[in-house]
Amino acid sequence: MKSLTVIIPTYNEQDYLENALRSIRFADQIIVVDSMSTDKTVQIAERYNCQVLSRKFDNFSNQKNHALQYATGEWILFIDADERVPNALKQEIIAAMDRNKHAGYKLNFPHFYMNRFLYNHSDNVTRLVKRDNCKFEGLVHEKLIVDGTIGQLKNPVLHFTYKGLLHYISKKDSYAWFQAEQLLKKGKKATYFHLAFKPFYRFFSSYILRRGFMDGIPGLAVASINAYGVFSRYVKLMLLQKGIR
Repeated sequence: MKSLTVIIPTYNEQDYLENALRSIRFADQIIVVDSMSTDKTVQIAERYNCQVLSRKFDNFSNQKNHALQYATGEWILFIDADERVPNALKQEIIAAMDRNKHAGYKLNFPHFYMNRFLYNHSDNVTRLVKRDNCKFEGLVHEKLIVDGTIGQLKNPVLHFTYKGLLHYISKKDSYAWFQAEQLLKKGKKATYFHLAFKPFYRFFSSYILRRGFMDGIPGLAVASINAYGVFSRYVKLMLLQKGIR
């Protein structure tokens, strides 16, 4: 079996981290890159013999790229504290590393909201990669750059995405600032067209094209808040254009 390092970025994740760590005990090395938590996150990580790296948060890519410097495994798996690797996925990960067919693999993340998994609100994200020549780019919704082909694993990650309605909205607002800053650096400008059309299209895509309507009320809530997140992004871009934050 090829060696595996798991990297987990954290900030005040005492309520979630332990279950995540239990699900990845098969890893050869676990690195927790912590953004100066004020709760018991670090103590929990140390109890599970994780290598803890404390680093002041600046953006998501830099946190993970920093942790990559300390990774010793031939393969790297990135997960968050609110994610779990079930046994079926564990076996699939081990088999994929041994086959060595691709330089990386996408994992499937169905959203968990209102006490149910929303299989029509799921994302396929590259999270399992060979250590050599991989890095992250982007401030938020960071992209993992891999030198080689990318495969797809079948079994899903259990992702307990949102801790409640207010947490969900707050998360969207926080991400919106990073996304607005990225747009500003690229020379993009927000217009009233963006404020009107972009949120509408995000709702349409989430609720109709991705069949969120099949997830009932939770699907409607997710589509609505996703649309709000887009609206918030362009409002914040307008503020940044005026030098306001």
